[in-house]
Amino acid sequence: MGVRCSKLSACWWPPHFKSARLENGAAGEDGSGVPVFAEYSLDELRAATDGFAPDRIVSEHGEKAPNVVYRGTLFSSGRTVAIKRFGRSAWPDSRQFVEEARAVGLLRSGRLSNLIGCCCEGGERLLVAEFMPHDTLAKHLFHWEAKPLNWAMRVRAALYVAQALEYCSNKGRAIYHDLHAYRVLFDVDGNPRLSCFGLMKNSRDGKSYSTNLAFTPPEYLKTGRVIPESVVYSFGTIVLDLLSGKHIPPSHALDLIKGRNVSVLMDSCLEGHVSSSDGTEMVRLASKCLAYEARDRPNLKAVVSALVNLQKDASALSRTLLGIPQDTEKEESSEQMSFSSTGRAYATANLEGVHDILVNEGYEEDEIATFKVSLSSWPGQPAESIHVKKHGDDAFHSKDFMTLVECYSRFIDTGAMESPTMLVRRGFANIVLGRTEEGLQDARKAEGISPEWPTAHYLQGMALICLGMEPEGHEKLEIAGALEARRKGRTRTV
Repeated sequence: MGVRCSKLSACWWPPHFKSARLENGAAGEDGSGVPVFAEYSLDELRAATDGFAPDRIVSEHGEKAPNVVYRGTLFSSGRTVAIKRFGRSAWPDSRQFVEEARAVGLLRSGRLSNLIGCCCEGGERLLVAEFMPHDTLAKHLFHWEAKPLNWAMRVRAALYVAQALEYCSNKGRAIYHDLHAYRVLFDVDGNPRLSCFGLMKNSRDGKSYSTNLAFTPPEYLKTGRVIPESVVYSFGTIVLDLLSGKHIPPSHALDLIKGRNVSVLMDSCLEGHVSSSDGTEMVRLASKCLAYEARDRPNLKAVVSALVNLQKDASALSRTLLGIPQDTEKEESSEQMSFSSTGRAYATANLEGVHDILVNEGYEEDEIATFKVSLSSWPGQPAESIHVKKHGDDAFHSKDFMTLVECYSRFIDTGAMESPTMLVRRGFANIVLGRTEEGLQDARKAEGISPEWPTAHYLQGMALICLGMEPEGHEKLEIAGALEARRKGRTRTV
């Protein structure tokens, strides 16, 4: 979801928004369709989350040192991301944090929500990952609303998580911290993915479990440390969740299995939808993973092999199995709409391209529109207004956006001139400066003066998408495209 900006956008990005990725000229992707790992500035991540606004929070956990995950939109790319902000007591060693993040950031797999960046400024520690829009496995298992998760998706979720863990292990990251159903997320296509956040320790003290101790591996209770086999144990608890639809302590589940009370363990919602043999095999796999002695647990390769044999409806789309509504699919694919070159620049937040478009438009709209001019409201000598306007125009051409805002505001805010061109230019400048809400308001004012001006609608669409309001943004872009086509038709007719 979201939009992507051209590499050209980086060449004049405001200094306080520049990330290492932009400054090093590595704004592209790494061949996996995922951005290369980068270090972001705190200002950029603050802007991406509207100042870490409460309504941007998607999850929060930890009482003494809460770790909060926000949904953010990186203005440098328009990409919607998950931003995890650690509590102040986590990661006191800044070097270790960055080194750990960089190592995890090298991993790239379609089974992970990949880590694409971090931020380490002062006492702040943040991680940036791909955003997964369709909630967690825990939500679909324990708090479902419309219908429970079907068996085929439960088996697929287990397989994909096992494959993710096996991939990480093969890449030298065998330890996954605090593995549970809340760490499994569903991407835009409904595919289960394992959160990359669990690949990093909570802090340098090595503590790896924040959940109820009843769910932690026996060896962790003895030593306070995790080993690769501990990850298999935690994976076993997820298999139990998938079987039961509840978060059952392993000791209780194993008692049921030993007492041959498997029917009590199974989710009643699955009755009649799972064969006895498949259910038995899944229970057997869970019990093996939950073996008390670490050496008795299967390795991940064996786990993956067992789950491959249990796959049902392997050719079915994950979004179908997850029950993602058709209108949501349409909404998510709307970014693939056909645009003119002008519309594409706004839709992809290509700032360099948008700037060029606005320069070429000049003050053409002001010649068409009817708007208020009252130089009697000018706070100074009328002759001075000509100089200030020229200074603002020059600032726009040279991309000195702070000066532009200052100059144009003397006209707009005093009521001396309500020029739609000035409003759009100031709106664009505000967006570049990270004041996206103000930029959106300027674009709306420009629309109020000149309702059929495509540019006013295009700028609103870009601003809305940057604020994480993709459906509204795409709707505005469609309106702008229709207005642009209508204007071009008139021009050809004339």
